[in-house]
Amino acid sequence: MASIYDFTAKSLAGEEVALRRFEGQVLLIVNTASACGFTPQYKGLEALQKSYGARGFSVLGFPCNQFGRQEPGNATQIQQFCATNYAVSFPMFDKIDVNGGDTHPLYQYLKSEKSGLLGSSIKWNFTKFLVDRAGKVVARHAPTTGPEALTQEIEALL
Repeated sequence: MASIYDFTAKSLAGEEVALRRFEGQVLLIVNTASACGFTPQYKGLEALQKSYGARGFSVLGFPCNQFGRQEPGNATQIQQFCATNYAVSFPMFDKIDVNGGDTHPLYQYLKSEKSGLLGSSIKWNFTKFLVDRAGKVVARHAPTTGPEALTQEIEALL
């Protein structure tokens, strides 16, 4: 049986990162975009990272250009945008697909573990998956759910 720790993803710097590196942490995995109506959620995601990072929590950001082409930039541009506008300190990964034939294997797994209200497909950027310390996907939240609304769930897992 696969687990969250069986996957790797390429960082914005181009390095392959084994998700096993995050074993034992509570994770919030989010598909992001720089030109989306939900982009201001980066501020809330960073606030969660700052509040809970020392307790074994991490946000993992996965830029995605599949929804209205709202993430057109390359890795350098995405990194610059996140740093300049939101002082993002959590790990950001290379742009991926979350739906369709080229779906990143991590997102195939996440969607198989927690379906959304309207099926397994990701409906828009800033869909959030909450993963417990054992690597189990425990919740999926719609883009309309702001990061600040997840504090109780995160605290319960920490």
